[in-house]
Amino acid sequence: MLQRLTVVGVGLLGGSVAKAARAEGLAREVIGVGRDLARLDGARQDGTLDRITTDLADGVRGADLVVLAGPVATIERQLDAVAAAAGGETVVTDVGSTKAGIVAAAARVARTRPFAFVGSHPMAGSEKSGYADARADLFRGATVVVTPAETTEVRVVKSVSAFWESLGARLVTMDAAAHDRAVAAISHLPHLVACALVDAVLRFEPAALGLAARGFRDTTRIAAGDPVMWRDVFLANRDAILGALDALDAAVAELRGEIEGRDGAALESALARIAVARRSVS
Repeated sequence: MLQRLTVVGVGLLGGSVAKAARAEGLAREVIGVGRDLARLDGARQDGTLDRITTDLADGVRGADLVVLAGPVATIERQLDAVAAAAGGETVVTDVGSTKAGIVAAAARVARTRPFAFVGSHPMAGSEKSGYADARADLFRGATVVVTPAETTEVRVVKSVSAFWESLGARLVTMDAAAHDRAVAAISHLPHLVACALVDAVLRFEPAALGLAARGFRDTTRIAAGDPVMWRDVFLANRDAILGALDALDAAVAELRGEIEGRDGAALESALARIAVARRSVS
């Protein structure tokens, strides 16, 4: 059992980490760090957090494990201060949905002082972002990607992996760059497309939104996500996302060409190939 777990950023993911750790009895003390005590107080009043603070150094000092759960750019900015306050024995991880920038920033910090960090990314969440939607079972059955660098200590990887497994997650270990390319394809591109679909309707026939049924709502649900978080994600994973957009442009151009040319056979063949690929996704 951890003596002290600190969660920095108590929104959907950070709040779910705190709730799950409390439900599983993984820490004697759970501390929440945020910018606004009033926003944190609900998690203290419902028993999820034992203590709340807006002082990052105070919150992470003496913790066994620190989970950074803010936006990607915020996590990168916090690493140096966390390392300075926590010391080399405290294990630190994050929940950012891009990893290369965070891992590189952690490596720069580690060149100046001891820093027991390994990146991680739980493939869980929703278009919602606040503590009110946090759930103790959010990570149960979910995949969590852990992204150690060549210099990451084995004890750090084992500690963070064991923590996620205790929350019911399935662990996958990947290089940070490979992770970012993969999530550009299956997470970031779909989000960007969902946003573009909504915007396309607003440009083409905005009144049609009043007729939208389940297909449109399901396809575009994630477009309602936190703009600040997704701004950071898109910019942090810029190169991989641009590569994924190139592939999307080619796919759309091919389908458009078949529609424009009234090539029913080619269009049906393409749709059948795509349908088979989608059915293979469980």
